[in-house]
Amino acid sequence: MGGGTELGRVRGLGSSKHGAQHWWHQRLTAAGNIVLMAWLLASIALLPGHDYDSVRRWLSAPVAAIPMALLVASVFYHFRLGLQVLIEDYQHGANRTALMVLLNFFVIGAGATAIFSILKIAFTGAAA
Repeated sequence: MGGGTELGRVRGLGSSKHGAQHWWHQRLTAAGNIVLMAWLLASIALLPGHDYDSVRRWLSAPVAAIPMALLVASVFYHFRLGLQVLIEDYQHGANRTALMVLLNFFVIGAGATAIFSILKIAFTGAAA
């Protein structure tokens, strides 16, 4: 049947030595998301009012804007890691490459938009 030795048949198909790092990144971002989401829910619960002006004043403070930006970055990175696994497991060939490129563009674009919105409120929130 050919194909050479067992080692020759599997060469290049084994571990790329990045699986453990990817696994750790998923776990660390999940833990960070839990902590930051708990902070967000507690902060919203403790607001004096839940109207637009109260939330804008709250988010204009650095003590709120910085963790919120960290939450957005962590959630979008975690999202990207999870979808990367799905794409790698179920797509092959050119589809995989195209989907990974689209995923990266989406995550960067959406995350940048969210962080820009937070920074805009943080830097102009009290004056507006």
